[in-house]
Amino acid sequence: MDDATTGTEIERPLAAALAEAAAAAGYAPSVHNTQPWRWRVRPDRLELHADRGRQLPATDPDGRLLVLSCGTALHHARIALAAQGWTADVARLPEPDDRQLLAVLRPTGRTPVQPETMRLVQAMQVRHTDRRPVSDEPLPVAAVTAITAAAGTAVRMQILSSDQVMLLAAAASRAEELESEDPQIRGELDYWTGLAAPAGTGLPEEVLPERVAQTTVPGRDFGRAGTLPVGAGHDRAAVYALLFGDDDEPASWLAAGEALSAAWLTATELGVSVVPLSGAVEVTSTRQTLRRVLADLGYPYLVLRLGIASPDHAGPPHTPRMPATQVVDTSEVRATEP
Repeated sequence: MDDATTGTEIERPLAAALAEAAAAAGYAPSVHNTQPWRWRVRPDRLELHADRGRQLPATDPDGRLLVLSCGTALHHARIALAAQGWTADVARLPEPDDRQLLAVLRPTGRTPVQPETMRLVQAMQVRHTDRRPVSDEPLPVAAVTAITAAAGTAVRMQILSSDQVMLLAAAASRAEELESEDPQIRGELDYWTGLAAPAGTGLPEEVLPERVAQTTVPGRDFGRAGTLPVGAGHDRAAVYALLFGDDDEPASWLAAGEALSAAWLTATELGVSVVPLSGAVEVTSTRQTLRRVLADLGYPYLVLRLGIASPDHAGPPHTPRMPATQVVDTSEVRATEP
C-alpha cells in the first residue's frame, strides 16, 4: 500500500509498479505450464507479448491456447496493478500487423485499493490445478452462480446439463484417441512433462496423477504416470462448464483467458477446484461437437471442471514458474534511471 491509499507511505515509481504487476502475472495458468508470454516495461506502460517459441505447434497450431494463456496473465497483471492503487486502460491487439503484441496497459490514475482486489491477489498466489477426481460433495448453487458471473459477458460460461456432459465425454474420448495417434502431439507432451522442459516450466510428476482416473469425462492422458494419488473418487458431483464466445478470433481467445482467470480466482476464493480441459477444443471434429452443444450459437474456447477437491489426499504442489527476470524486460526503464 502506498500514500495514495494509506496517506503515510512514499509512492513507488510507476515503472516499479508495472514491473511488479508483470512479475505477479507469472502466477497465471497456461497450457502445459508453458508460460508463453513476455512483458516489456516502458516508462508509462506495460506491454504483453506472445512468446511463439513456447507455442505447441502440433497441439495448438492456430495459437488459440497460447493466446488464451496470455489472457490469463493479462488479467493477473490488471489485478496486481489495481492492488497497488492504479487504474489502467487496456488496449488489446493494438497493432494489427504485430501478432506478438497482445495488449498494452496504460496506467491512468490512482485509486483506493479495494478489499476484493486484495483477496484476488491472495487467490492468485494459492490457485493451482488439482487433477484428482473431486469429492462427492455437491457444489453450492451460489458458488456456481458467482463463478459464472465472474467470467463476465464478453465471453460466457455455460453450465452443461447431464445430457450435454455425456456429449462432452464422447468428444473428449474421441479427441484423446486421435491425439494419442499423433506422434508430434505425443512428443510435445513428453517434452513438457519431462526433464527437457525449460527450468521453471512444464508439468512435473508431482502434479500428474499416478494413474488415469475412471471418470465420466476423461482428463488428458499425459502418457506417463505421475506421483499424485488419485484415490477412488469419481466426478459424479463435478459441474462442467464451457467457455465460449461469438467468434473464433484472437481477440476473443485473449478475452477468454481473462474470463478464465476471473472465474478461477473467484472459484479459489470459494474453495472450488477448477481443472481446464482443452482436449476436445484442440481437435477440429470434436470442437465442432462442442459447437453443437452450444446449438451453433457460439465458438468453444475451453471446458472447465468445477468441484470440491477430494479430502482423501493432500493436494498437489504448485507447478514451477520461470524467474521474473526471464519473462519481464525492464531494460528500457533501467536505462532511464538516474
